[in-house]
This record gives sequence, C-alpha cells and structure tokens, in this order.
Amino acid sequence: MIKKNRPVFLCGFMGCGKSTIGKILAKKLGREFIDLDDFIEKREGMTIPEIFAQKGEPFFREQETKALSELPQSVGVIATGGGTLLKKENGDLAKSLGTAVFIDAPFELCYERIKGDPHRPIAASSTREQLLERFEQRRPLYLKNSDFSVDGTQTPLQIVMEILA
Repeated sequence: MIKKNRPVFLCGFMGCGKSTIGKILAKKLGREFIDLDDFIEKREGMTIPEIFAQKGEPFFREQETKALSELPQSVGVIATGGGTLLKKENGDLAKSLGTAVFIDAPFELCYERIKGDPHRPIAASSTREQLLERFEQRRPLYLKNSDFSVDGTQTPLQIVMEILA
C-alpha cells in the first residue's frame, strides 16, 4: 500500500514501464510526475548518453543519489533510473520519503523494449547476454530496496490499479 500524500518511487529494470506507469499513476493521484533521468539531464545540461560518455557511470550514479534528495515536495510519482534503487542508500531514502514500488517485468519483455535504444547507454553498449546478467544481478536488489512489487506483465493501467490497491 502506498503512503498517502507521499511520493511513489517506481523502480525496475530498463524497459519495465516506469515512465509510462508513472505518468498514469501521477494523473490518477492528481500529483506531479518526474522522470529522474530527465531531471538529471536538465540539471546537468546534457543527455544521459553524454553524461556516461563524458563523465562516466559512477558520476551519473552520484547524481541519482543527489537528485533523489533534491526533488520538490510537490512530486507525487518519480520514475527512477534502472540503477537508482540498486544502492541501499537510495532505497532507504525513497522508502523514508514515500513508497518504493518495484515493477517486476520479465527480462524478455524489457529486452524487447530496450534493445538497440541509443538513449540507453548501457543497453546500447551491451549484448543480450550482458543485459540478462545485469537483470539477474539487479532483480534481488530491487526486491530488497522497495516496499513491494507489482506484476510487470500486466497493462500499464492494471499495474497502476494494483499499486493503488
């Protein structure tokens, strides 16, 4: 169950539907939606691929942690990046500020959505096998660092209704 009048942090692997579901959920709650990657891009003045290329993944991960603590109080739903809630510190912060929800979608579904996407530097530079390995490493951390999970194989509206229930 989500905490009333507190933000909802959506986490999960790349392509699980965080942004799509987040927009619908925010509309249902009558609250603002923020995609954390977009927030970081605006603050840094560069795209995620540019940040990865020029400053590296460790820098980007630091910016995720910083951004979580800087989000405006009006935000109702935050779509985190695929790596944001892998870090215990970020999971703890999300759970203390609101509710962290893991969208548990199977690898094949995510892979079909992300393969070859140039806006996802990790997906664009990884083989299917490397992404599967990353998925398998991340899933237990998403479970550990979230308050609850929802079935990511449902339609976006069904997932939203499950989160609200």
